[in-house]
Amino acid sequence: MLRFSNGHAFEYMTASGALGFDGKGWPWEQPWRWMGLLDPTLFTSVTKTLTLQPTEGNLRWYNPFRCLRFVRGGVVNAVGLSNPGIDWWCQKIGPTIDPTKIPLVASIFGEPQELAEMTRTLNSFNLVGLEINASCPNTKTDILQDAARIINSCEVVKTNSRLPLILKLSVTHDVAKIVKETKGVIDAIAINSVPWTVVFPDRQSPLLKFGSGGISGKVAQPFTWGLVKRLAELTTTPIIGPSIWNFSDLEAVRSLGAKAISFGSIFLPYPWRPTLYVRKKQKLKQLKV
Repeated sequence: MLRFSNGHAFEYMTASGALGFDGKGWPWEQPWRWMGLLDPTLFTSVTKTLTLQPTEGNLRWYNPFRCLRFVRGGVVNAVGLSNPGIDWWCQKIGPTIDPTKIPLVASIFGEPQELAEMTRTLNSFNLVGLEINASCPNTKTDILQDAARIINSCEVVKTNSRLPLILKLSVTHDVAKIVKETKGVIDAIAINSVPWTVVFPDRQSPLLKFGSGGISGKVAQPFTWGLVKRLAELTTTPIIGPSIWNFSDLEAVRSLGAKAISFGSIFLPYPWRPTLYVRKKQKLKQLKV
């Protein structure tokens, strides 16, 4: 169980964008929801990452799978930061939030001054937290590797926000420096997909035209779970464990030090599995009681 400074507590989260901008799921996920095989109310959901201005990225709503490919035991994606911008979200999504049904965390990306502006705007909505996406593997900028910039971004958001803050990091970051300087500023740490070139340094990505992309799922576990273990040794800030693929992964990543579980790319090939796993876990707890 992970508890934010505002009292919101959860065990299971959906990774940024897994269930869209509102936590209710993308259009192609709705049949599973209608059948009761995907229940968004079981999770604290993180929105797809928002930027101050609309960002085209690589995702096309009429063909969402053009920038996604399945690999053995995972997914490679080069979606990027595709989103209609913070103003669109505030007009279309923000007023509809009901945290008693689907607790929602807004994921944001930008320069520190942009983050500050977005944070002040998001204070008006009934969110349970914010996430700084400091680790998108599909954006062409070096600022994501700048530890000082990441630390400054956390401080800026903390200063301007009434909400708890999750920092989303990558295996490529200087995590020792970042977690030391953000202790007491952030409430939790999430872990993003792994750059293709880190997982497959000698293999060409099928999404090379989009910039290789990021790997997630079971194939990413040696990297992301390794980071969970390292972070748990470095800091007392709670870690959210990623890369869930099988039911046994829930306990495996908890044993490494994760305080909560994040479901991400598993929704693509197996949209029913996160709901199935959480319900199964709940039943096992009831039997123990």
